[in-house]
Amino acid sequence: MRAARVLAAGLVAAATTAVVRRALTAAPPGGPDRWTRTNHRDEPVSMLEGPAAAAGLVAGAAACGAAPRTRAALVIATGAAGAFGVVDDLAEDTATRTKGLRGHLGALARGELTTGGLKVLGIGATALVAAGVGTPRRRSAAGHAADVVVNGALIAGTANLVNLLDLRPGRALKASGALAAPVLAAREPGSTGALLGVVAASAPADLAERDMLGDGGANALGAFVGAQWACAASRPVRVAALAAVVGLTLASERVSFSAVIDRTPWLRRVDGLGRRPAEPAADAHVGGTAG
Repeated sequence: MRAARVLAAGLVAAATTAVVRRALTAAPPGGPDRWTRTNHRDEPVSMLEGPAAAAGLVAGAAACGAAPRTRAALVIATGAAGAFGVVDDLAEDTATRTKGLRGHLGALARGELTTGGLKVLGIGATALVAAGVGTPRRRSAAGHAADVVVNGALIAGTANLVNLLDLRPGRALKASGALAAPVLAAREPGSTGALLGVVAASAPADLAERDMLGDGGANALGAFVGAQWACAASRPVRVAALAAVVGLTLASERVSFSAVIDRTPWLRRVDGLGRRPAEPAADAHVGGTAG
């Protein structure tokens, strides 16, 4: 039964991702140019992968066979993160681009609402809603409130962290799959099947550098993984996971994840699996859509 749920959710998620991607290719909202960006090689790539991946995750979550509250939390967190990410992808002012979580929070402190700032607020608020829906009631009201805060922060933080990894082809997909894998050992493993289905459907074009997730896809993947952990893990594990997410996010403000990966042999090998060989000139460019 567990394996059947994993397989069913994966098939639904993969099929939805593929169908939505084809539909968007046939009629991209606003035209194909609106969805085209330049990657780390200065080559054009499409961000239509993002909304397709988000749609696949939502469909897979609905079909994963988990408890209703878990499915609702996954759908709310993923759908909202994907939507706010797409808004940031399409409406961002690239001439005055504010980068990083610190940059967007700084702009908010000055009374400036960037599209990235709107995304931070929107994902933060909807992550708390998802946590409120997905967190079981405790006898202690204070304990329940603490769980909701931790879970909401974990969902929002993971959404941002996976987006920070979307700087090279396949990196965010691989990281999301690795982070979701432990949930296979939980009582409700079907959600990991959904995520792996989306990864399988999205990876070929992503690794071939025809598509990229953009904020819409990467934020959706991260929120999905965060909601998985929020609904499946014990409180100590969730607190430890949140601490790790916060630590990595703070480190990203000072250290380049790409540089760390390039200096670490086993990470470099995993990061390069399925990708086109690196070119010397590529090291001088900054790719992706994090921010």
